[in-house]
Amino acid sequence: MSVFAKFAGFDRPAQLLMINQFGINLGFYMLMPYLAGYLAGPLGLAAWAVGLVLGVRNFSQQGMFLIGGTLADRLGYKPLIVAGCLLRTGGFALLIVADSLPAVLIASAATGFAGALFNPAVRAYLAADAGARRLEAFAVFNMFYQAGILAGPLVGLALMAVDFRVTAAVAAAVFAALTIAQLFALPARRGEISTVRTSVLEDWRTVVANRRFLAFSVAMIGSYVLSFQVYLALPLQAEFIAGAQAQALVSALFVVSGVVAVAGQLRITAWLRARWGPGRSLVAGMAVLAASFVPLIVVSGPSPFGTVPAIAALLITTALLAIGTAAVFPFEMDTVVTLSGDRLVATHYGFYNTVVGVGILIGNLATGAVVGAARDAGADWAVWAGLTAIGAVAAFALVRLDRAASEPGSPEGGDLPPTSARRRTQPSVSPGSSL
Repeated sequence: MSVFAKFAGFDRPAQLLMINQFGINLGFYMLMPYLAGYLAGPLGLAAWAVGLVLGVRNFSQQGMFLIGGTLADRLGYKPLIVAGCLLRTGGFALLIVADSLPAVLIASAATGFAGALFNPAVRAYLAADAGARRLEAFAVFNMFYQAGILAGPLVGLALMAVDFRVTAAVAAAVFAALTIAQLFALPARRGEISTVRTSVLEDWRTVVANRRFLAFSVAMIGSYVLSFQVYLALPLQAEFIAGAQAQALVSALFVVSGVVAVAGQLRITAWLRARWGPGRSLVAGMAVLAASFVPLIVVSGPSPFGTVPAIAALLITTALLAIGTAAVFPFEMDTVVTLSGDRLVATHYGFYNTVVGVGILIGNLATGAVVGAARDAGADWAVWAGLTAIGAVAAFALVRLDRAASEPGSPEGGDLPPTSARRRTQPSVSPGSSL
């Protein structure tokens, strides 16, 4: 079945959310791939400061997802989607005039918190609307997501030829348009309202008490640390090896990532689902993410092999990261809903991303510091070896979780649902469920 046929098979709200995600990524990726270069170049920030800015942006999004998810479960999904798009409009508008580290940090925090508002709501809304087809819906959703990554840097490259501030202005305009579109076109929806009224703290305690969910969240930190290097380590590597042509190379990174994901997402998801199910599919995806940095260990800079092999290694790493991310994403999103028991789904998404957000913040600060130190010591390979090690540890953790859940007599509250059970049935979620 073609992508368009699959897309047409979903209800109108799901289709709107997929299109909305394309617009979100179009606006986001026309700006963010060039932010590290802008901060290190025209603004003259040190590598640690660049890592701090990107880490703050990510933490204010990933780390504050719990707030956004909680609000989405209590106020409904649509208000949070609209509010997030509006706040990101303001954050990108601030980047037009920001010329100091404090101002850039405020703008980055605003754009990040905006994502914390709309992302849990979008995912919970999509899972609820797709019902039993949510794994397939998340696969198609990721194709729109990656299509935005593909188009965004190309638009951004053309705008960067004028000025970074022009790029920021256009990105702000895109999010302003999304705000208006979601306000008037997206039907209202909220999760199932419990007959027993609970406090926010009680909801959070419910999530924290879910040991299977907590173990999975911690294990998945490595996936986010590795995939985020598309915004930090890989653009910095492009600056290092390409010099004046770095912007074009950064754009190529996101083009490769988008093409691989759009062309391969449905095939990758179908292939993994037919053979292994969520648990082992997540392990396979994590293993690919870990192996992605091996080419850069072999060819870590413009010497001794030259610039062309270094660029080729960077592009290969990007393609492998895209394959690994495509393998992980649908099963990851589906597993979060499964482990939530279809209750407080947005809050579970929020807490999940809060956990990985803390990991991303620490990972980015460490990566930013190690990049500078490794180059000073002439040991660029150490950065990529460290990232590979993180992926290997995360893959091993997922293997242990999957095996523990598959053991006979595995206690309730174990790590992951047994692989055999996941392969036999797909969880069904009715349109009116608590998602």
